[in-house]
Amino acid sequence: MNNKLKRTHFLSCDWGTSSFRLRLVEAGSGTIIADERSDTGIARTYRQWQQTPAPREGFFADFINRQIAALEEKTGMPLQEVPVVLSGMASSSIGMIELPYRELPFRLSGTDLAIHTFSRFTIISGACSDDDVMRGEETKAVGCAAWLPDMPGEQCLLMPGTHPKHIIVSNHQVVRFQTFLTGEFFDLLSSNSVLAASINNEGALHDPASLACFTKGLYAAQSGNLLHTAFMVRTNQLLRKIDPAHNRFYLSGLLIGTELKAIPVNVRVYLVSGPLHTPLYTIACQVLNIPVAAVIDADDALIRGQLAVMSNPALY
Repeated sequence: MNNKLKRTHFLSCDWGTSSFRLRLVEAGSGTIIADERSDTGIARTYRQWQQTPAPREGFFADFINRQIAALEEKTGMPLQEVPVVLSGMASSSIGMIELPYRELPFRLSGTDLAIHTFSRFTIISGACSDDDVMRGEETKAVGCAAWLPDMPGEQCLLMPGTHPKHIIVSNHQVVRFQTFLTGEFFDLLSSNSVLAASINNEGALHDPASLACFTKGLYAAQSGNLLHTAFMVRTNQLLRKIDPAHNRFYLSGLLIGTELKAIPVNVRVYLVSGPLHTPLYTIACQVLNIPVAAVIDADDALIRGQLAVMSNPALY
């Protein structure tokens, strides 16, 4: 049974700075059979390792193996020999092993990404330009290849998140990208700034008032100075123009609208996103007249990218 699973399944690991997710995937279809999540991200694991004499790779592998054991209990399937593919911060300076970034350009086939293998683990490294870096998004970009038509010109993969990426693809290669602090700025401003008292979590995007405030923020970002328009979150509440539940969406629209000003004109945009960000960015693109050619599930893109790396003999 173990040998059969080794050929037909793999374990997809997405290990970020503050979170961990492991999925058992049926390789042929890409179907997720079960998953295991933890708030033990790379940063916490690295700090724990520093307090021990254990070898670094082995310490991180032991943590993964404990999550695999939980998946075994959940599914009743023996997973000891099933290969594990890791993307994200596992290849960083605080990860399982630090791997050098793959310099741009790189092919969407994934054939020239940097990897490291040991035991049953395959770690995919990140990519860099002259002045920017990413870890994890390069795998998602590879996974998006099936959705991108064979056409001249550039295409943009719009990947929201804590640190959104705008990845430009041309001639089946990733040729450049930009990173934005949109999500982190939102968290900082809404939690640790003077704006925090003017915002709460009680609103919902589908509320017409929230949607109107989100749209107002999007428009304000197009012509205003962010350092000024962000303070309007405070005055919106002080002057009783917008209540805190809806004010949250004004700030969200302001930051997303500022980010989306960087989308090149006349470029086909593909939104690579999950359930949290897809509604916000879909509406933002509609309001700002940014045509979206397709919405690609970010988890699906990651798994497809990992499968592409696994299926390429040249990488091993």
